[in-house]
Amino acid sequence: MAYDSFGNTAKRGFMGLPVAIRTIIAINAIMFLVQIIFASLTGTSLTIYLSFIPDLWTAITQPWRIVTYMFLHSLSNPFHFIFNMLWLWWMGRPVEERIGPRSFLTVYFGAGFAGAFIDIIVSIAGNPVPVIGASGAVYGIMVAFAMLFPRTPIMLIFLPPIEARYVVSGLIALDVLFLNSGDNVARFVHLGGALGGYMLMRAHANGTDLSLIPRYFEYLYMKFKPKNTSSSSSSTSKKPKNKKMSIVSDAEIIEEVEQSELDEILEKISKSGYDSLSKEEKRKLFELSKKN
Repeated sequence: MAYDSFGNTAKRGFMGLPVAIRTIIAINAIMFLVQIIFASLTGTSLTIYLSFIPDLWTAITQPWRIVTYMFLHSLSNPFHFIFNMLWLWWMGRPVEERIGPRSFLTVYFGAGFAGAFIDIIVSIAGNPVPVIGASGAVYGIMVAFAMLFPRTPIMLIFLPPIEARYVVSGLIALDVLFLNSGDNVARFVHLGGALGGYMLMRAHANGTDLSLIPRYFEYLYMKFKPKNTSSSSSSTSKKPKNKKMSIVSDAEIIEEVEQSELDEILEKISKSGYDSLSKEEKRKLFELSKKN
């Protein structure tokens, strides 16, 4: 029996991720290493130049910080980086597969921008504290997951399975409770990211096209996407029908019609991509995904 190396297994697993998540995780990992190297060579932190400072004048004169802060993490607490990437991997994958890589990136960066904007507003009354981390953007993706797959059970340590909507709501509630705890966590950024993710997903549900990112990412997605995606499996695995059934309830008829509509939409996505859907099809997909 042949055994593959850990490196090859890890590489296949990483390349099997959707292209947007794969790109985000790769950039974050590279930047974490760059932070370590920069600190060891210069004795100073890269966050001095790339962190987000929630001051309106700084945001206007140094606009790159509103993007770069999302790719920096605390070197003294590596779990900051690890858990952000794990949450992104766990919840982001089905979100990207459902809405497409371009819309996914819009939600991700939109949530990150919203978190920074809320922090600017809050810091007007206080002393601006530099902010780093992908948490605001990740919170936006977590909210998107809870909206698309609200009843999906999530396993947490020492707890029974809990539906996604309750897990995400609980995390947001904890941030609200600990707003003034002084624990050096940018909780307003978390809340702003969650709000940004919610608003963007509501717009998506109403048929707004969120695919603002250049089509380069869509090309990469079509080129490197896994062969067995949830969309293709959903469109090919249909429930067998009972030919002897002559009387069915209204609920059964509605379920079959909705399943047929969902299969058609997923098949269209697998052939032409999410952006080929009409506004009505996007709205229908969002509604059906919440029922399943």
